[in-house]
Amino acid sequence: MLAVDTNVVVRLLTNDDPAQARRAAAVFVGDDIFIPVTVLLETEWVLRYAYGLDRFAILRGLRGVLGLPQVRPQDPVRIAIALDWYEHGLDFGDALHLAASRHAERFVTFDLKFARRAKALAAPEVVVA
Repeated sequence: MLAVDTNVVVRLLTNDDPAQARRAAAVFVGDDIFIPVTVLLETEWVLRYAYGLDRFAILRGLRGVLGLPQVRPQDPVRIAIALDWYEHGLDFGDALHLAASRHAERFVTFDLKFARRAKALAAPEVVVA
């Protein structure tokens, strides 16, 4: 099994450097690929800030990579929940934090926007400190 860094996933998704994109695609052939949660978090950030992609383009890309038969993401249940909540308006980082805390009674934050958006989800209660 191989683990990949954010830059490999970003090249695969954006093809902004064709030579590196080909090398990234070659990495995904043959071996099982482990993708850490932190790589997904950083990939979303890079695609949003550096490439200006919208939430739905990012979702399509992440789900496409995660749906490859050889990909073995870290904590796939957490990632699936977080992607669903991201699709429904949560920041991806907040969605990952909340999904990791799904067994807690409450999640405490200072972020009012996060707390408001989380109310509509089947998630732990998000309360403002």
